[in-house]
Formats: sequence, structure tokens, C-alpha cells
Amino acid sequence: MAARPKILEIKDWLESQIIGQEILVSRILMSLLAGGHLLVEGAPGLAKTKAIKTLAQGLDGEFQRIQFTPDLLPSDITGTEIYRAQDGSFSFQKGPVFHNLLLADEINRAPAKVQSALLEAMAEKTVSVGRETFELPDLFLVMATQNPIEQEGTYSLPEAQLDRFLMKVKIDYPDAISEKNILRLVRSEAGPAENFQREPFLSQAEIFKAKEEVLDLHMAEVVEDYIVALTMATRNTSAYGDGIEEAIDFGVSPRGTIALDLCSRANAYLHGKDFVSPEDVQAVVHDVFRHRLILRFETEAKGISTDEIIDLLVQKVAVA
Repeated sequence: MAARPKILEIKDWLESQIIGQEILVSRILMSLLAGGHLLVEGAPGLAKTKAIKTLAQGLDGEFQRIQFTPDLLPSDITGTEIYRAQDGSFSFQKGPVFHNLLLADEINRAPAKVQSALLEAMAEKTVSVGRETFELPDLFLVMATQNPIEQEGTYSLPEAQLDRFLMKVKIDYPDAISEKNILRLVRSEAGPAENFQREPFLSQAEIFKAKEEVLDLHMAEVVEDYIVALTMATRNTSAYGDGIEEAIDFGVSPRGTIALDLCSRANAYLHGKDFVSPEDVQAVVHDVFRHRLILRFETEAKGISTDEIIDLLVQKVAVA
């Protein structure tokens, strides 16, 4: 596990800079290790933007932020063809999606055409313009944010795009101790230059090496069976009683099973383990399934959340 010490160094450094949001930090790193994309939902001011920008400071990669608005155009993300008068030709000017780390801020404020442009980039790692297709960087991570407070002027993300996100993470306010430490950190950042903590550096080669190490972690067949059983329980609901059968309309796709496997491995890797346990699966199953389960209208009308149904799944699905 040659790359793990550097990954853990980055993790410790991020937690020292993004105080009170350990879950957010770990999920960003899991997405990086698993090669997936992250959807983060939380109120304004919870360091969502700061987290991904801070990570970019410690990586060998380019960062770009896009503020999504109702008047945004697909070309504002992918790029556009520019006419060159001197020779009468067109050249493609690459957009912000061609960076390694992309922050899609308040993604649900953009209309469907923009969503579809980002969808191809997330799913295929390509951008099609006219008859040409352009490859995105090998290291490519989209972190999208949603504000759950304001709903006016927003567009719901279609289920097909939600399924493209490796995880959906909900974050909350920090506790009082963390809040005090945030104040002290901000004061130190505003002070003399010697107060700044040197950020670690992670090369792209080390990131790809870490990805290989995550895939090489030992996973016993019983853990594989457990992952599959959790997925199948969302589809064959009749075997698990009324609490689940009457709650779920559509279950988790095979993409969700793959995501649960990758995230369980990444969780074990970040905790210094050489094998994946059922506890690693349970630690990430809410973030992997949360945006993939579609509940019945009656369930939502009763105020029952997706997380509560996932709690039931974990209770009812036994480890073989």
C-alpha cells in the first residue's frame, strides 16, 4: 500500500482545514479513490466549496468552479467553437469541464439542456461538439452541490443523472466546539504568513496508484453476497415485510451495486485496513443508496425519509 500514507496525509490535512465536516472530507476522498462523482446537499456556509478548493491545492490537477444559474448554456460548460477570421476556420475553445476537479455549485438551478451536457461528461468522460468528440482528463471529478433551503427557481435533477453520482451526501451544521475552532482557524489565516500550514502534495501518479490499491483490497465472498443482498432487497421487497414492500417504488440499479462495492473498499482503505468488512458496507450504504431509491408517494406523504428505509434494509438484511 505504497500510496496510502500520502492519501492519509491529505485526509488529515483536509480535516485540519475543513473543521467539523469529517464526513464530507472522507466522501470527497472516497469519490477520488473510486473514480466517481459526488452530490453534496447542505445549507449555505458549510464549507462545501472550501472543501473541494482545499483538496485542489494539495493535488496535481486543475480546479474550476461553475455557478449554475437558470440562464446558463451548455456551451458555458463544455466550450464552444470560435470563428477565426484570418483563415476562415473554426477552432474549439474548451470549457471549464476540461479541468480535473469541477465544482458544479447549486447544480439544480440549471435547466435540462445544461444538465444533459454535464451528464455526458460525467458518464462518458467525453464532450461532443458537432462531429468531434473530445476526451476529458483521466483524473476527472465532479462535485455538485444543492441548497435544500431555497426551492424557487430550481430544477429537479432527473433520476438518470442522479444515478451517475457515486454518492449523495447530506451535511449539517458543526457542533459548538468545531464552531469555535473554525473561528480560530479563520483568525490564523488572516494573520502572518508563518501561521499558514504547508499543504501536502499528491501527484496524479500517486492517485492512480491508490486507486489500484483500493481495488486490490481483499473482499471475502460473504461481503460480496451482503452487498448484492442489500441491492436485491430494494427490488424484491416482498421478502422483507410491509415496512419495505409498501415503501419502495423502484429499487437500486446495478450501478448502485458497483458504487457500494467501490465505496466500501475506499472506506476500508481510508481506515488503514487491508480487507473490506460488512461494517465498511454499512458505513457508506446510505450515501450510495440515498439518491437511487424511489419511494412511493404514500411513503413520502407519511414523512418517511429514504434514510429511514435504508435503516430498515440494514436491519433486515443479514450478513450470511
